[in-house]
Amino acid sequence: MTVPNDCNQLGREVEIGQIEVELKRLWEADEASTNASLINFAVYSEDASALSQNSDTVREITSEHACRAILIGVDCEESEVSMRAWITAHCNLMNGNKSVCSEQIAFHLGGRASGRLSNTVFAHLNSDLPLVFWWQGELSERFNDRLYSLIQRLVIDSSEWQDPVAQFEKIVPAMQEYNLVVQDLSWTRTYHARLAIAALFDDPIALTAIPAIQKVRVVTSPEGRIAGLQLLAWFAAQCDWRKASELIASESVADSFHFEHSHGGSVEASVVTDSDSAAIGLIKIDAGDVQFTISRSKGNQVLHLNMEAQGHVSEQSAPADSEDVVGLVRDQLSRGGKNSLFRKIFPVFIDLINGTT
Repeated sequence: MTVPNDCNQLGREVEIGQIEVELKRLWEADEASTNASLINFAVYSEDASALSQNSDTVREITSEHACRAILIGVDCEESEVSMRAWITAHCNLMNGNKSVCSEQIAFHLGGRASGRLSNTVFAHLNSDLPLVFWWQGELSERFNDRLYSLIQRLVIDSSEWQDPVAQFEKIVPAMQEYNLVVQDLSWTRTYHARLAIAALFDDPIALTAIPAIQKVRVVTSPEGRIAGLQLLAWFAAQCDWRKASELIASESVADSFHFEHSHGGSVEASVVTDSDSAAIGLIKIDAGDVQFTISRSKGNQVLHLNMEAQGHVSEQSAPADSEDVVGLVRDQLSRGGKNSLFRKIFPVFIDLINGTT
């Protein structure tokens, strides 16, 4: 990893063995600020340019979420084993005067990192607080039980992965053996769409149409494909649809599937990607005499909801999910929880991606 020549935004460089001492001095020198932490928040990247950029990201996140931030930049290609560290604080004014600040420790690790990651870096966590670990990019061999056994919540963005099937296979043991809470930003991108669909089905006419659903079509951006498949998995889990024997991608639409209602009726479901679409740009639900549409234009922060049934038309608006990764992380940290719904839909989702790749 190339460490920037100008490291000012990372703070003051300190010796590894003096990190806690230097942090204490940092607070002693500023009596006008209060140190606040609700979580340990680690941001890990093997991207050469990410260390400085992630300092800016943490600055944005700490405006709403007080934490002890640990930035970890790993240069896997560096032949010489090395470690450098910087400390700083991100402060925000409260009531116009006193600052509430979050500590940040940034590490640059060169060469083999596995042992030093768990032994040295994690030695600087606040032991009384849970660890939220944001792994950016592809999961490498460094994502192992020595690491994820220490994590309470793992934040990932599966839209960045070249081979989602192989990447999710690495996560399954962590979920099963350590009950790791996984918060995929692809799933976060579906949050307001799911709320909007639930709102549409609050209508008594819509509620009676659930057993009559025949088709579900989701249009996403290319990067939003995984989010679209997770949305289909949510439909299947919530509506108690069973896999039909032909749960195989069709020749015309790569992500096309067939399900069966509990009463035996069939459902055709598909995800179509469009470069001009928002992450989740369109959801169309055909339930015979009742039609539902949830749409969003790229760059627009509003969802448009429409239901047509027996000459009755209902239109609503609802907020859309952030298209900004930092905004998604901020939203996910605000919601917290054990993400039990994601765990519920996860087996169905895995079946879908295994059937299309």
